[in-house]
Amino acid sequence: MKKLCLLASILPMLGCSHFNADTHPSTESKQPLSTISVKENTQSTSSVDFENKRFTIKELNQQVIYGKNEVNKSDSVSTTPKKNSAMLNVVLIKQNPELRYGCEVTSLAMVLNFAGVKTSKMDLYRSIRKDVDPLIRSPKGDIVRWGNPADGFVGDMTGRRAGYAVFDQPMIALINQKLPGRAINLTNMPFERVLEHVSAGYPVVVWTTGDYRLPDRWEGWYHGKQYIKTPLDLHAVVLVGYDTNYIYLNDPLSGKKQVRVGKQQFISSWKALKSRAVSYK
Repeated sequence: MKKLCLLASILPMLGCSHFNADTHPSTESKQPLSTISVKENTQSTSSVDFENKRFTIKELNQQVIYGKNEVNKSDSVSTTPKKNSAMLNVVLIKQNPELRYGCEVTSLAMVLNFAGVKTSKMDLYRSIRKDVDPLIRSPKGDIVRWGNPADGFVGDMTGRRAGYAVFDQPMIALINQKLPGRAINLTNMPFERVLEHVSAGYPVVVWTTGDYRLPDRWEGWYHGKQYIKTPLDLHAVVLVGYDTNYIYLNDPLSGKKQVRVGKQQFISSWKALKSRAVSYK
């Protein structure tokens, strides 16, 4: 059964959602530069007064080079050339029957187990942030108000009540709980960058649709003053491999390992779901 959002009057089946607005601002505040004065001595050897200390230009250049190396060392972008193909042997974990709407945490359980973390889908289900805003319907049964998947999982993941989805930021927080400081958010990056991460040996949780095609049915509701527009069929899987024409997925819903999907077809569905992807380093 796909993770669909069917507007049944009793218990709708819902999937993850899709915002029109950008929920991942990347603007960073700039730090003020320290005041640096340069003086020339009578022997034409430059010196610098920096924070009440004097350095020669040679000494300062050595410090600048060292600082650049430190930045590169911590940069998450791999400099290793991407292989023409790759396949990771990631254990398959099924979301059902316990987690009817738990494709995200089940996919993450596969990734973390590959990283050597002793965890399970139920552990992650209990640990993931939740948005507890209740589901409110109109007299006609339409969804009027509900939670925000960018804040935490919306609804009931077990399926005993209506459940929906969770997006990348709460997943990143959960990865950092299990692998402190090692979470990598590949959301909004080019898909080629995601493939580079797989090439380097890291599986990636990616958001798509149940059939890996473009979404064609939509729902929407308000969360506070924000209107959330979402496809009715949304799914999360693990990207475990690729070659020239195909990508390969571990699907927690179908229970199939290394499912082959046309690369361009998948990229289209992935982009329609706002290019969300998370992993670790």
